[in-house]
Amino acid sequence: MRDKTMLAAVFEDHGKLSVKEVPVPAIREPDEVLLRVDAASICGTDVHILEVPPGHPATPGAILGHEYTGTVLEMGSGVQGLKTGDSVVVDPNLTCAKCRYCRSGMPNMCQSMTTLGIFTNGGFAKYNVAPASALHKISTDVPPDVAALAEPLSCVVNGTQKVRVQPGESVAVLGAGPIGLLFTQVFAAAGAGRIVVSEITKVRARAAAKSGAHVVLDPREPGFVQRVLDETGGGADVVVDAVGTLLPTALDLVRRGGKVLLFGMNQQATPPVPQNTITRYEISVLGTYIAKYTFPPAIRVLESGAINADALITHRVNIANIQEGLDAMRYGEAVKVIVSPE
Repeated sequence: MRDKTMLAAVFEDHGKLSVKEVPVPAIREPDEVLLRVDAASICGTDVHILEVPPGHPATPGAILGHEYTGTVLEMGSGVQGLKTGDSVVVDPNLTCAKCRYCRSGMPNMCQSMTTLGIFTNGGFAKYNVAPASALHKISTDVPPDVAALAEPLSCVVNGTQKVRVQPGESVAVLGAGPIGLLFTQVFAAAGAGRIVVSEITKVRARAAAKSGAHVVLDPREPGFVQRVLDETGGGADVVVDAVGTLLPTALDLVRRGGKVLLFGMNQQATPPVPQNTITRYEISVLGTYIAKYTFPPAIRVLESGAINADALITHRVNIANIQEGLDAMRYGEAVKVIVSPE
């Protein structure tokens, strides 16, 4: 007999996450799928949701966890292309398919987007119901802990497709959190000739070295900018700000005619921008936001073993002690924390 209740991590209010028994969800629409969650991952967004004041909005009463993988248990009458037992990863960003951006091939700009694990129930539980359109099959050869990273990787692939690093080109990645490390690994797999990563915490600096960085620098050290320029032959071909506050620094590090990719987000960051530098040196400044039809290529990357995503995982917890994983993220002791529903 299937469980009637399950342990889940529920966002209650500002700064409050409750671990409690809730009813197991049921399929209510023809396009829905009931999943057994096999693994989930704590994202920096989850930490920001629980800040006081919150650094990211969420719906009180929602089960958090938007990076997760699962196994198909049941399907609604209208679901096609899936079968019971399939392993799937979840694109948590649900779009309307009707607004001007969705109809123009820009679903990541949807005007009516909602997100599983932030505004509706997500993967920090044993079971989850998701629309079939959000699910992508993945080989069972990919361990669940690694498959759970498909969502952040899909966002990174959206960014790497914009800058298209070529073999031999130099890259500077600012910030070695999970996103910065995934960028580092994808650039290394693409044949980047020199990868310089900046990071202030020791655990993430070590992870950067394991992820393919040729040089890892502490940006607080004197002469940081000059070191990067020296390492990249006068300026990196591509600079990625994975933090969200470092556009001025990125402009100092990129070569003339190079590219700056902005991934990190911080609504409170309003640094002065030397616009003349962008114009005078023909620097391309590109923004990139979540995934954009990039789950399939991200899955191929994981299935091929082209990157070592497992190197990002530093902690494993279960739902009952999820607060330990959140604290490890909050205090810079972890890179990626995997949450098991059991």
